[in-house]
Parts: sequence; C-alpha cells; structure tokens
Amino acid sequence: MSGLRRRALCLAPALGAVVGALPPSARAGAQAEEPLIDSVRTALSAAIASAAPPRPAFASTEARMAYLRWLSATSERLKRRHSEHSTRVEFLQTAWYESKRAGLEPDLVLGLVQVESAFRKYAISAVGARGYMQVMPFWARLIGDGDPARLFHMQTNLRFGCVILRHYLDREGGDLFLALGRYNGSRGRPEYPSAVFAARQQWQVK
Repeated sequence: MSGLRRRALCLAPALGAVVGALPPSARAGAQAEEPLIDSVRTALSAAIASAAPPRPAFASTEARMAYLRWLSATSERLKRRHSEHSTRVEFLQTAWYESKRAGLEPDLVLGLVQVESAFRKYAISAVGARGYMQVMPFWARLIGDGDPARLFHMQTNLRFGCVILRHYLDREGGDLFLALGRYNGSRGRPEYPSAVFAARQQWQVK
C-alpha cells in the first residue's frame, strides 16, 4: 500500500465527524467522457427504461432479516435529512438494490451520496453534475436520449452512479482508492477517497 493511500485510510476516521457537518454543497468533479463497453452501456440503458427497481429476492429468511435490519437502521440515520418515511424508505430500497446489482456495498454507495450531494435529489454541482450521485450530463447523451433531466430520476441516477463506479473499479483492478478518485475526477489524490471512506463508516450496520 502506498504512503499516500495509507494516509488516506488513516485520515478517514478523523474525517467522520467533519463530513457530517459539511454544508450541503455538491462535490462532483469532472468524470471523464470515454467509450463504454457493451455491458456498461446495456446496464445504463436499462435504468432509463425501468420505472422502479424489482423487489429484492432472498435466498433465506436469515438474508431477508438482515436486509430488514439494515433498512431499519439506515432509515433511522437518514431521518434528519429526509423526514418523510415513504420517501426515505424508497430511496434506501433503491440504493440497496442498485448497489448489490453493481456488486458494491450499500454503505459505500451511501457514503458517496453523502459526500457528493448530501442526499439532495436535485443537487447540481459547479461542473453540471446532477442528482444524488452527481452524474455528469454526458452520460445521458452516451446512453439514452441525451436529456440531462432524466438524471434527477432517483433510480436512473443511482443506477448510473453505481454502474459508473463499478466501471471505474474494474478499470482500476479493484483498487477502490483509485476508482473513487476517478469517479470524482481527482485520481491519485487522497482528499475525496478519504471523505467517502469516513462517510461510509456512518452507514455501516453490524
């Protein structure tokens, strides 16, 4: 592990309280526009065509109970940001589904959303990124009809964000530090990955 990466991981716990107190500004950087492999393009296209995420299926009662414990715990933690119960639960159900679909941990995705948009559906950054996961408008042009307003649709935004992060993680050979930097347009610098790692700790459910 490089010295830079060690410093990022060491900084993460200390940043936990700081991240929660940050003003609700959108953090997104400049994700790079690049050619997409067919599987990524298909996954993103499906999000535009889908009205709502399928209900999760569980292989066992134990798995279902673990999901319900996660949903209850995260809903309580999100209450101060989203007081409306149905809206909060719909967001968390969708975030869980899209995280698992992309092979990501939900706590990582929630940490990223916290840093990127402070859980604001209609957040827009200085560079024009949109929504919960601060997706750049060019992704809507590459996939779909090019209408950036679609990126404010909850499932579309979460699907795009999760698939894009998975795409970057694969490109970086599983290196989450570098993948997060690429997502933010700051690859190799510790500030953004450190902030996400710190926020992630707030969403971990034992």
